[in-house]
Amino acid sequence: MARNTANDDLLAPVTLAVGQEDLLLDRAVREVVAAARAADPDTDVRDLTSDQLQPGTLAELTSPSLFAERKVVIVRNAQDLSADTIKDVKGYLSAPAEEITLVLLHAGAAKGKGLLDAARKAGAREVACPKMTKPADRLAFVRGEFRTAGRSATPEACQSLVDAIGSDLRELASAVSQLCADVEGTIDEAVVGRYYTGRAEASSFTVADRAVEGRAAEALEALRWSLATGVAPVLITSALAQGVRAIGKLSSARGGRPADLARELGMPPWKIDRVRQQMRGWTPDGVSVALRAVAEADAGVKGGGEDPGYALEKAVVTIARAARSRGRT
Repeated sequence: MARNTANDDLLAPVTLAVGQEDLLLDRAVREVVAAARAADPDTDVRDLTSDQLQPGTLAELTSPSLFAERKVVIVRNAQDLSADTIKDVKGYLSAPAEEITLVLLHAGAAKGKGLLDAARKAGAREVACPKMTKPADRLAFVRGEFRTAGRSATPEACQSLVDAIGSDLRELASAVSQLCADVEGTIDEAVVGRYYTGRAEASSFTVADRAVEGRAAEALEALRWSLATGVAPVLITSALAQGVRAIGKLSSARGGRPADLARELGMPPWKIDRVRQQMRGWTPDGVSVALRAVAEADAGVKGGGEDPGYALEKAVVTIARAARSRGRT
C-alpha cells in the first residue's frame, strides 16, 4: 500500500505522489478522490497528463467558483511539465486555493527535481510509490494487503503467492483480494497452492526447493514446466543460487533459535525452519559442488552455452545429487 511520508490529511491542499509504481500511484489518486467525494459528492475531478497542463491552465482550473465547489486537480508525470508550466505550479504552491486539492504524480528522478523540491518545501503531503524490485518488498506488500483486508495469512502462504504470481503488483493485489473473498479463516500455503496450481508449480523457487531437497525427478519436471510457461532462465539460476547459499549459510551458522538465526543470516524465521529441513544430507563439499554447478549454469543461460535448458537441467541434477552427498561413498 502507498505509504504516507508527510501527513495523513487526504484533503491537504497538495498531495505529492512520488515513484514509478503505477498501482501505488493510482491508489494515491483514488484515496484523495474518495476523500474529496466523501466530503462533497459533487466534487469536480480533473485528471490531466503533463502535456494537457499548459501555461495558464492551472490558474483557470483553480480560479474561484461562484458555487465554491470542491475540486481535485490531478497532474500525471509532473516531471515532464514545461518550464513555463512549472513556474505556474510553483507559484500556486505558495498560495493554494481553498476547497481545491492538487495531486502531483512525479517519477522522483532527477528530471523535474526543482518542482519536487518546491512541493516538499511548501509542505505537501507526500506518498511514496516506489517500484518494488526486491522480492522482500513484494512479500511485504502482500502481507500488507492481507492486513488491510483484515485477514490472516501464514508467512508461507504469502511467500507462495509471491513465488506464484511474480513481480506484477496489480496481479498480486488481485490474487489477495480473490483469496480473501473466497476463503474463510486463515489463508495457508495449501490454499494458495490450490488456487494457483500451475503458476506456483512453474515458479523458479519450486525448481530450487525440489533440487536442494535432492528430489531430482520433481525438480526436472518443475524446471521443464517453468521453461514451457515462459519463466526466464536467469530467474531459475538466481533461485538455485539462493537455495544453495541458504543451505551453506545455515550449515555454517551456530545453532540457536530461528529468531536469532534469522537476525544473524538475514532470513525470515519461517525460512530458517524450511532450510533446516532441506539441508539434511548436505556436506560442505556438496555445497561447493552445487555452487560451481550454479555458476556454470548461470554462464550457460547468459550466452556462454548454446542451450540454456540443458545447462539448467545439468545444474539441477548436480544439485540434487549434492543434496544426497552425506553418507555416500
